[in-house]
Amino acid sequence: MTLSYIFDTYAKTAQGKTLHFNVALDEEDQQQALIYARHWLEGIGLEEDAVVTPENCYFYHSLVVPAEMRVDIDRQGYAIYKMEGCPR
Repeated sequence: MTLSYIFDTYAKTAQGKTLHFNVALDEEDQQQALIYARHWLEGIGLEEDAVVTPENCYFYHSLVVPAEMRVDIDRQGYAIYKMEGCPR
């Protein structure tokens, strides 16, 4: 079982909306977590609108992620666990 590193992440849109999500990856690397967070925001159409900073993307804990998240990590290097304010 592979441990994944979870980065608790907050992005703020130009309209003042906060998106709260976790970025899961196989290394404890904040810079890479930021890159993946921005990539995900781009994928949902918010690359120009939402800002995520190092202060709002920080290592939280490590764990063995659920199978569907493991598939995403193996396929694209990261998985996103959506929480408050994220599109479904």
